[in-house]
Amino acid sequence: MQFQQLQYFVAVAETRHFTRAADLVHVSQPSLSQQIKALERELGADLFLRARGNITLTDAGEALLPLARRILADADTARLEVQELVQLRSGRVRLGATPSLCTGLLPDVLRAFHDRYPGIRLLIEEGGSHDLVRELARGALDLALVVLPLPTPSPALATVELLREDLVVVSSPDAPKPGGGKRAISIADLEGERLVMFRHGYDLRELTVAACRAEGFEPEFAVEGGEMDAVLGFARAGLGVAVVPRMVAARAGRGLRVTPLGRPGLHRTIALAHRSDVAPPRAARELQRMLLER
Repeated sequence: MQFQQLQYFVAVAETRHFTRAADLVHVSQPSLSQQIKALERELGADLFLRARGNITLTDAGEALLPLARRILADADTARLEVQELVQLRSGRVRLGATPSLCTGLLPDVLRAFHDRYPGIRLLIEEGGSHDLVRELARGALDLALVVLPLPTPSPALATVELLREDLVVVSSPDAPKPGGGKRAISIADLEGERLVMFRHGYDLRELTVAACRAEGFEPEFAVEGGEMDAVLGFARAGLGVAVVPRMVAARAGRGLRVTPLGRPGLHRTIALAHRSDVAPPRAARELQRMLLER
């Protein structure tokens, strides 16, 4: 049973005339008649009683008509839903990002995306790069913003570098200035400073600790184990200094002193990742374009 045959059958049932039905579906009358006969042979029953000038449905035709109409209606619904997805009127994007990127980079980009495509649902998952890579690999995310290099590089993932972001030192305005009050300090100046430190597995923790050790000292923690908002709050309260991305510091608002790191400074590379074996959905590709063009 072919979809086209059901279209022809419904057209004849509604017009009760083969020629008018053929005009309605834009085929020749002989072609329409042949397809109806083929459908009847497949079903093993006549669908119409054909008397001169009078076309009526048989019992089989009466039984088939509501089913055929439902099939055609479902097909129309499916076609419209797919067209809406293609045209970005509905759908979803599942995006993973580290908490610092959710705080610093994403708000403006997601606002612009939502303004342009209000029908697209945005599902955001926060996590470390290691967790996000795992979620991408199992198909739970469409895209992820991760910190390079990846903890576990995989040929199943494609990455494109998005930005190289400076890190800065934040502290309470009421606390002594880090590094003796210099306008820009070095990682070595953090020796002896008490740091507010992120939890284990946090990309910024690993980066900061590695930089301190490269300068020959072990960092001292005033408090550790927090996420981005907690770290900023602890630094604002004067518990210690914290090393955070410049974009996060810029968004943190009042109540924090920001001190840049002098050359060579400390940086991190942000990349946009997706599975290499499956193209992201249309809406995710549009978000990807907006992120790359920001």
